[in-house]
Amino acid sequence: MVGTLVILRHGESTWNQQNLFTGWHDVPLSDKGRTEAAAAGRTMAAAGIYFDYAHTSLLERAVVTCNLALEAMGQVWLPVSRSWRLNERHYGALQGLDKKATTEKHGAEQTKLWRRSFDVPPPPVDVSSPEHPVNDRRYRLLDPEVLPASECLKDVVARVLPYWYDEVVPQLRAGLDVLVTAHGNSLRALVMHLEGISEGEIAELNIPTGAPRRYEFDDQMAVRSAEYLGDATAIAAAAAAVAKQAGA
Repeated sequence: MVGTLVILRHGESTWNQQNLFTGWHDVPLSDKGRTEAAAAGRTMAAAGIYFDYAHTSLLERAVVTCNLALEAMGQVWLPVSRSWRLNERHYGALQGLDKKATTEKHGAEQTKLWRRSFDVPPPPVDVSSPEHPVNDRRYRLLDPEVLPASECLKDVVARVLPYWYDEVVPQLRAGLDVLVTAHGNSLRALVMHLEGISEGEIAELNIPTGAPRRYEFDDQMAVRSAEYLGDATAIAAAAAAVAKQAGA
């Protein structure tokens, strides 16, 4: 029997709180984000979920969210794999910029293309920039050719799906229950694949922070059911807040 998958976007980070483009820049959770992470763990425990394995990105906000959620579930001992393939989308030259100010400078249409479109990346950073991952020690063992200077969602899909097929799917097929704690765009890429969302429709998909989404599969790994766990009204409000981040 195929195992259960739960995806979880990290809790609010300090740059989420300041409405900045974050991308691969490593920032901690805000106090609210830590509360969201622990609450997500309690929600999953209340739903009777008991994991066998967990996966996160290499970014602190996802790693700590996973740790806090598992602590709330009494599963801090759980084996966890971390991969750059689950990192947030690299926002290139936008990283560190205010989303609202970017909208005011470049216009709502251009900013939405950079933020939400499937195949339009933001302007890249130079390889000498501290925002380029080649200058970050955690990626030193990777081929520099795979490290992005900027990404669109299409690029994120291309790096997330190999991890999905190589690491997560075999665990689910083995009947293991799996938690994936990652980011708005790496999870949008996965949801796009799992739920068959089109390139046009994906722009309107907003994943709220700290809201676990559970997937059940049939024997062919087709999604049988997908649902957020927790208060539906609060989850809808959080998703709407994500959509409004770049508003003027």
